[in-house]
Amino acid sequence: MAIIQKASEWKAMLQPALDSKVSDMRLMGYDKATREDIWNCLVQKVWKGDPPKRIHEMARDIFHLSSGVYLSYLTVNAYQNDDLMASIAALTGEHTK
Repeated sequence: MAIIQKASEWKAMLQPALDSKVSDMRLMGYDKATREDIWNCLVQKVWKGDPPKRIHEMARDIFHLSSGVYLSYLTVNAYQNDDLMASIAALTGEHTK
């Protein structure tokens, strides 16, 4: 019987799979891809939180993560960060370039 745990509880055991996906993304031109980015992308875009999963399901999700989903994650985060910086600048009276 396969053990089911929350996704976050499997993270340490999935480091080799995450490292492999980072290498794949870097080969596709995403030079700044990191384990943490890949993990956060999966949590936000694929798993929609920290659901109970089997480790083989999570490994499959890591290896099947497409560059399109990853790019979408990066794009949304870039917009959110830009909005945050604009909000901070507006509150502090600083002008951004």
